[in-house]
Amino acid sequence: MEKDAVEATSLLIEKIGTLAVVPPGPLAGSQMRDVTLIHEAALLIRDGRIAWFGPAAEAPLDEGTHVFSAGGGLVIPGLIDPHTHIPFAGDRSAEFIRRVGGESYLSIMQAGGGIRVTTQAVRDASADDLVVKNLPRLQRMLELGVTRVECKSGYGLAPEHELKQLEAIRELDRQQPIDLEATYLGAHALPAEFEGRPDEFIDTIGNEQLLAEITRRGLARFCDVFCDKGAFSVEQARRILQRAAAAGLRPKIHADELAQIGATRLAGEMRAVSADHLECIDDAGIAALLEAGTIAVVLPGTSFFLGIAHCNARRLIEAGLPVALATDYNPGSCMIESLPLIMNIACCQLRLTPREVLTACTANAAAALDIQQRAGAIEVGYEADLVVLDAPTLDAWFYAPGRPRVRAVFKAGHLVYRKVEHAR
Repeated sequence: MEKDAVEATSLLIEKIGTLAVVPPGPLAGSQMRDVTLIHEAALLIRDGRIAWFGPAAEAPLDEGTHVFSAGGGLVIPGLIDPHTHIPFAGDRSAEFIRRVGGESYLSIMQAGGGIRVTTQAVRDASADDLVVKNLPRLQRMLELGVTRVECKSGYGLAPEHELKQLEAIRELDRQQPIDLEATYLGAHALPAEFEGRPDEFIDTIGNEQLLAEITRRGLARFCDVFCDKGAFSVEQARRILQRAAAAGLRPKIHADELAQIGATRLAGEMRAVSADHLECIDDAGIAALLEAGTIAVVLPGTSFFLGIAHCNARRLIEAGLPVALATDYNPGSCMIESLPLIMNIACCQLRLTPREVLTACTANAAAALDIQQRAGAIEVGYEADLVVLDAPTLDAWFYAPGRPRVRAVFKAGHLVYRKVEHAR
């Protein structure tokens, strides 16, 4: 379904068992639990936006309004995944087996594996190939309740191939209902042809003309950099992010995943929209993010997939930071495309409450993409991106991980997915 094929409509979602009212983000610290639960509710959509919500007995009904029954289920804002590495190509299952056998992600990368393997696959693929390979991934994410996804380049590692990835993201955005937010991640890893010359690579991938072209063509809104041990230094990351900011791209940073080298302090200095990973964050990094208003994006699926320690998300929340959650869906360190699975890991392993987790994947995820003024919340005037679940309450949904619970997904007020059993 292409986005330009839908028409405006008026729709009342009735028979909502529980409506989880997430307020607009960012929600920091204890505010992440400020989710209001309205039982026996209804919600009215006009022209793709939320027009009213509240107790079902008080629901207005416009003439000609379509009606959709939630069947007593839970209704939540559409889920937002603010950190993925779609689009990619290739297969790295052999590396997965090596890690299960005891090799570390970093040692595999230093031996020539890791990102470089995917880089070759992406370089060998055409833009059309990338679209064909990644459309099914996005369809599966939609069926899990995801209505917006951040997509990064970063596997081309050469200007022409990075542009190819960004062009594929644009085409993927056009061809299916999920809204895609593009990020330029040229400084993801050092390609083989620049071995021993990282500064020269930064000057190539952070070329002012290239960054200006990305902005002029509207191919990305953000620029990210992998600033960590085995990747790029703080100074190298600062150089490319400053050039990107001058070209109009908002900064993001892969920070403190493998070691503490000061990446989160740089995120604060650059007033990054988000700092992502944070497994090794320190007090100075937390203070920098707080001062800058940067969203902390936690990626528990990566720790789960790699078998490394989780980010202490409770520490970040208690410090007063707004925390978002994302899949980090990628072929090397987290081949998990299910945001609901990530949400359950956050609940069971990171000890976040269901309300905190829902906020992290809606209002705060929207803030991590700087769209919190119009998305990620149940609020009059906000985009009507909504998910109907077969669980009657929020707690019941989290209590049974691994089950497909999505009955229907609405994007801008239009039904874009309906489970066959609920089709009527």
